[in-house]
Amino acid sequence: MWFLFLVRSLGSIALRKAEDVDFKYHFNFFSVNFNEELVALYGGSLQRQTKFVHECIKVILKLYRDREFAPSSVAIVGHSMGGLVARALLTLKNFKPELINLLITQATPHVAPVMPLDKYLTDFYTAVNNHWILKAQDLRNLTTLSVAGGFRDYQVRSGLAFLPRLSQHDSALSVVSSAVPRAWASTDHLSIVWCKELILATIRAFFDLIDENTRQITEDPKKRMSVLNHHFVRHPAKMFEENPEAFTNLTGAFMWITVKGSKWTYSVYNDSDGKYFSFPLESHRKSYSHVYCENSMLDTSSWIFGCMNTNSSMCLEAADLSWRAELLPTTKVSVYLTCRRERCFRGWLQVIGEGAVLLGALEQAVFHGKRVQEGTTGTGKGQAKSMFSNDFSSSFFPFLFSSLFKVVMLKLVDYPSLSHIVIQVPPAVGNKYTLGCEFFKEDSRTVQLPVTHLFSFGLSSNKILLNSTGLLYNVQLQHFNQIYQAFKIYIDSHCQSLRERKPSVYRLHIPWSYEDSITVAKVPSLAEISARLHIAQPPNDSSMPELNIYSSPDCQYEVILKTSLLQVLGQIVRFHAGAFPVYIVSNILLTYGGQLSTLRSTGQCSDFSLELVRTAKPYKVEPLISIVVFLQGPTELQKDKLITPRRLCGMVSLALVSWTTCGAFAVLIIYLQYLFKVVKLHVTVRAEQNMHNRDSGHSKETSQNSSTHTVKAQSSVDSIPEATQSPSNSRTLAEAVNSLKMHITILNLFTWIVLLNLPSLIYWLKNLRYNIRLDPDPCRSTAVILICILEILMNSSTSEVKSSKLLKIAAKVPLPLSVAMLAFGRMHLYRVPHFVTFSLLLHVLCCFV
Repeated sequence: MWFLFLVRSLGSIALRKAEDVDFKYHFNFFSVNFNEELVALYGGSLQRQTKFVHECIKVILKLYRDREFAPSSVAIVGHSMGGLVARALLTLKNFKPELINLLITQATPHVAPVMPLDKYLTDFYTAVNNHWILKAQDLRNLTTLSVAGGFRDYQVRSGLAFLPRLSQHDSALSVVSSAVPRAWASTDHLSIVWCKELILATIRAFFDLIDENTRQITEDPKKRMSVLNHHFVRHPAKMFEENPEAFTNLTGAFMWITVKGSKWTYSVYNDSDGKYFSFPLESHRKSYSHVYCENSMLDTSSWIFGCMNTNSSMCLEAADLSWRAELLPTTKVSVYLTCRRERCFRGWLQVIGEGAVLLGALEQAVFHGKRVQEGTTGTGKGQAKSMFSNDFSSSFFPFLFSSLFKVVMLKLVDYPSLSHIVIQVPPAVGNKYTLGCEFFKEDSRTVQLPVTHLFSFGLSSNKILLNSTGLLYNVQLQHFNQIYQAFKIYIDSHCQSLRERKPSVYRLHIPWSYEDSITVAKVPSLAEISARLHIAQPPNDSSMPELNIYSSPDCQYEVILKTSLLQVLGQIVRFHAGAFPVYIVSNILLTYGGQLSTLRSTGQCSDFSLELVRTAKPYKVEPLISIVVFLQGPTELQKDKLITPRRLCGMVSLALVSWTTCGAFAVLIIYLQYLFKVVKLHVTVRAEQNMHNRDSGHSKETSQNSSTHTVKAQSSVDSIPEATQSPSNSRTLAEAVNSLKMHITILNLFTWIVLLNLPSLIYWLKNLRYNIRLDPDPCRSTAVILICILEILMNSSTSEVKSSKLLKIAAKVPLPLSVAMLAFGRMHLYRVPHFVTFSLLLHVLCCFV
């Protein structure tokens, strides 16, 4: 029911936003119910879902046909596979692309399926991605935003959520939630739906996209991209303006103060006079390359300007440079709501920390039915009056909000016409905030730190010491460009004085994708940062990842970088876990071929674990088979016919089940039947061995001078006393042991076939109340073949196989099949059962030829 959470969260915030504009604009939200079909595991329903969404869009637009401002298109927000279905709409023959103008996806795997479990799933992805590449010119009017969850999303890694980069398609944007302004956090696969800051960013973007003339989402693709960049990439702490004025009049009875130094800080508290601080650039251009300023006052007005070619320290008209700013967090502050006598919060709101901003800080918000004014802030451990009043049964409500600040960095050579930088400080009645600016040369604030080698295993480290005299440092991480690299970065900060300082902000900036992560730490402290990549560096990109340190002056920062072995392994699992089944099945198949070879050469079947070590080096996998079942007593070993009328009827019945219901269901039935046979054979062999062991003990007491032949084995099935066995019983037991070893290996192979077919079985069981037949079925034809093969193999023994003329071929086939499986099966897991089936088919032929 995640779609309900999505539409409810968006709808409730949109309603409050519409109240702020007196319902001049509002959005209606509709949810498309797919009944939680598991299309990520089974792709047979994706095409039907796409057609269903198309019909829903047509029905929704018909509802507004007679309205004054009737919409001609819709905006779609899709979570997970819902985002892929929305993209697939454009592949339909009868779909009109102008029906969609905005598509926002959350945690959607766009590049490839998380697990390519069936042919329908991979074919669907191929069709969608090929269409978007070939028809990129036709899709330029569609704006697409993809938001990934980051490293906390264990179901869909963020690299899959990045839309393909096309030079002819510039209306697509991909970001990670940890880089979204005011969110700055990774989300798991489900919580991205109700993450408050992501919802607020989405709704604010919706309202900024409205065209006042049509009262619909604008048809201008450039404006749509500007709005999305404003809210999801770089927020300048200002309300969005489509065409902001290039120049602003600096009016007001403010005092003008000239600052000639390269560093400047200013604190304001209860100041009733406004001021303009002017920084002449002529004296700084020769010595410095950049200017950096920060401001903790979080109103939405402009605060930094550039005067154009004036000889005076004052100017009446200036360029607004506030649009170059961006928001950053500083700390978390707590807000407590107290309720008494079923009256919630009548009286006081306590805000702990400086610069706390309520409910997003930059917009009016509704809280328990009352409005918090824009930019409301609290002072350090102070109290602010509130007019909230509402009925609640609880007595205490804790909340957490982020304290933010604005920063801007300008490259002086990019502004040759500016003569002064002007900082505006408005009157601060009841508020406290700080400002700071500094001029610096880029080389003096940029250092390079080579990353440690992958095989250092964290035993060695690279470090660098920064004696901070400014507000910003950039540490470039050399040779950090591959997804398998993972590091721990420790930043140890020390200050000369013990006075309270603002927290330091550490931002890991990845220049080739929007996947930045931000860490806030007190000073002094030891901060730990995980450095990993969602996307490897493109071949034509020479930029380097940077660690931006927004520091405190007069403090020392030691940056220590080590390889994190656990996170390297995590990256391998994150990016290559889908190929693990292929490698495991390949090793088992090689073991199976080795057993056939030893059976042909020695007449004995080797043990699974021994053959695995010998043929599948360096992978030493010991499958753990733990079977707890109640079985009847052991029976005598006997040789049955491979095909009987009863077994033939069983094969036909299971094949009919496969064809009329679900192939994976029939495969599971024959697997359980085979498992029961193997367990029964195992118990029988153990009983026979115990009986012969007892006979061996009695024989040793009566015949001391007789020579015995002892065979040392690693498992109970290998312990076969031969000295006291009659030739016929010994031969029968040896054949049973060999057969058991072979059946265990085949059972291991077949277990993985069942696991790879399990998703379609789960999908069929979930939708069984609607349709008894799974259509299309990705494993129907394979299931029929496997039923016939397993029905014969479960009653076979090694005695028929080792005398076969085809045994030599059957023993050599697993090696090329394993190579082919690794070459073609890693990206198409549904092909793995085909390779195994072919090898088992040769085994069946060996029983007859």
